[in-house]
Amino acid sequence: MTEPTSSGTQALDRALQLVSTVVEADEPLSFADLQEMTGLAKSTTSRMLSALERGGLLERDDSGGYVAGSLFWLYAARHDPWEELVRLARPVMERVGTDTQESVHLSVLRGDKDVQVAQVDSRYLLGTRDWSQVDVPTHTSALGKVFIAWAGLDLPESGLARFTPKTITTRAGLQRDAAAARARGYAFTIDELEDGLTGVAVPVLDPRGEVIAALGISGPTSRLSHRVDELGRNLIVRAAEVASAHQRQPNPVKKGVA
Repeated sequence: MTEPTSSGTQALDRALQLVSTVVEADEPLSFADLQEMTGLAKSTTSRMLSALERGGLLERDDSGGYVAGSLFWLYAARHDPWEELVRLARPVMERVGTDTQESVHLSVLRGDKDVQVAQVDSRYLLGTRDWSQVDVPTHTSALGKVFIAWAGLDLPESGLARFTPKTITTRAGLQRDAAAARARGYAFTIDELEDGLTGVAVPVLDPRGEVIAALGISGPTSRLSHRVDELGRNLIVRAAEVASAHQRQPNPVKKGVA
């Protein structure tokens, strides 16, 4: 099967065809599925899929099937119904930032991914970056651990990436970590994503105890590791403020899993 050289418009049309086919499918699609469903040549399909993966429009799940990429998750998380949640949480996040001087984060769960939807930057030069643009693996993030502990987010039995000697890479290890987090009321990571980085996070709960978001902070281990319990307790109080403001709204988000 051969195809003439594509013009820019033809290439765009083919890329859009692949994206729409994946997004509209009820389950992940294999390379062979996509080639058959779109009628594109193997070389064209391969080239287009690689470009779409690089651009965040498509990605592959653990079995290699193609699903909607991180840009779709980010867009969905930043727009209704979460937009109102971010608006309500922003003043509380600003207070946390003033209290701690560290970066403050708000995340929600979309499918099996925790997605950061708001951030207040650190007052320090060391520790200031936009984490909403970083794909942080759930098992290495304090925010992600909140969803594991309180939302029961399931993870693979194996295959979790190890980033430092302290990264927890087994389901059993994460289950023990989750039980400890629930007992104390907050989750934390110390040097689990990279050496020198610590995070602390708590769930924002609705009246039924379901997670609607995770509120957390991050910063250098040298500044935070000896304050984990203090910071966790402070965040629990602040998360309750977010939950209270959220519940006063006429149509609050029902849960953090969408």
